[in-house]
Amino acid sequence: MWQQVYDPMGSMVLSTALAAIPVVVMLVGLGFLHMKAHFAALAGLVAAIAIAIVAFGMPAGMAGRAAWLGALTGLLPIGWIVLNIIFLHQLTERNGSFKVLQDSIAGVTADRRLQLLLIAFSFGAFFEGAAGFGTPVAVTAAMLIGLGFSPLAASGLSLIANTAPVAFGALGTPIITLAKVHNYDVTAISAMVGRQLPFFSLLVPFWLIWAFAGFRGMLQIWPAILVTGVFFAVPQYLVSNHFGPELVDVISAAVSMFALAMFLRMWKPAEIWTSVVPRGHEADAGSAVAAQPRTVHPSGAVMRAWMPWVLLAVFVFIWGLPPVKSWLNGLFAPNYPIGGLHNLIERVPPVVPTNTKEGAVYAFTLLSATGTAILLAAIVGGVLAKYNPVEIARIYGATFWKVRFSLMTIALMLALGTVTRYSGLDTTLGLAFAATGPLYPFFGTLMGWLGVALTGSDTASNVLFGGMQKVAAGQLGLPINLMGAANSSGGVMGKMIDAQSIVVASTATGWLNKEGEILRYVFFHSIALAALVGILVTLQAYVPPFTSMVVP
Repeated sequence: MWQQVYDPMGSMVLSTALAAIPVVVMLVGLGFLHMKAHFAALAGLVAAIAIAIVAFGMPAGMAGRAAWLGALTGLLPIGWIVLNIIFLHQLTERNGSFKVLQDSIAGVTADRRLQLLLIAFSFGAFFEGAAGFGTPVAVTAAMLIGLGFSPLAASGLSLIANTAPVAFGALGTPIITLAKVHNYDVTAISAMVGRQLPFFSLLVPFWLIWAFAGFRGMLQIWPAILVTGVFFAVPQYLVSNHFGPELVDVISAAVSMFALAMFLRMWKPAEIWTSVVPRGHEADAGSAVAAQPRTVHPSGAVMRAWMPWVLLAVFVFIWGLPPVKSWLNGLFAPNYPIGGLHNLIERVPPVVPTNTKEGAVYAFTLLSATGTAILLAAIVGGVLAKYNPVEIARIYGATFWKVRFSLMTIALMLALGTVTRYSGLDTTLGLAFAATGPLYPFFGTLMGWLGVALTGSDTASNVLFGGMQKVAAGQLGLPINLMGAANSSGGVMGKMIDAQSIVVASTATGWLNKEGEILRYVFFHSIALAALVGILVTLQAYVPPFTSMVVP
């Protein structure tokens, strides 16, 4: 048995600085040294293992096994989603149906800003609610690149849009997990998050268009942005407060898409924006495709073009239903405890009330994985599109070769995150935030942001820091549900800079080895939006009438 040590240097300043080194190594490698993503991830992993062993005293064998567990988790479920969504996209591109799909979307609106609202925000939120774990970014980035958006716009803006829905992603998994693992009341936590994120569901669509088109470009379509945000935020509040976390995103996204589509039948902007490159990034935006005149296709061709994506939505939604997931796991879902790691590490106070063993079990949930649903949707769509089995197999092999380095990167990124978790490095970083006293509502929110930035998952961040939020809130006399919810609400803004999401975006757009440029593009937006969430949580903690919003 090995117990985690959170201040091995006898100075929280030095210990925190050491704990931050692996993340700094990876981010500097990506963002400033222009290293390829898999090399930057490998450098961060090596640094994490070295610091965990040498400075934090983690046994070397445990560090290696933690990295192995992380790599496996990176391949399934995350890498499995990426591989299969790119496969579906390749099938639709090769038979020309994706071009028909593009033209049909342009039929709703030819304005690039409005296409962003419809696809990146509303359509992406549906996939976040149904599946999560990288699916929305993979789908929307691929669709935007097919519509002619520059790789930077398709990647970065998909990441910015995939924020406000994340806390209720995958049928409420982050909220349900937070409540289950750390003994929060799931109804109260769902309601509290539902009193924080609707503000940002209203703000993010404006922010998204401002990031792409500038302030003037945003003002030109403010009525459509307002419709998109209001018809997402209001259902998000109502469903989360009165029905629970499971269907918040699915219902809100469907209402938002329908409302925007209906509004655009009555309203058009005075100026149609045809640019596919973010304002101010013309020089480094990559090879954007010039806007082409739209072709009107027969209704049958349009229906066939949408068929694979409708199948995708249906399969993913069905696969996300708890009874279906449980049934599939009952058929085949072996668990593999990692020998030499499982239940051999203890988390200790003040992070947890009493010493708690860390499990280390790899669940090979292949049948119930979202990537399997995507694969089946792609195969069914391919058969209906008249591909023969040999062609489908050949395209799948070509897709695997295309994304091989991305899969390697995702495995390395998850290995890095898992080593930091089991060694206690990320907890040391979290304790630094927890030491901020009266400013804790702000910095506790940023702890959630840090957790997602490190792990790539709001669910994982809630598992990691949800208990610490509860302990710190109790010590400072703050509402426990407020800070538990803040961990998840703040975490959503870290989703756009976590390494695995950036790799998913670069792979979906074919903009390989440009992860550093994507990171630089979204980093300010992530920090700024996380700070705004922190300010809202601080107001809810101390300042009337915001305090009346807190769920006891």
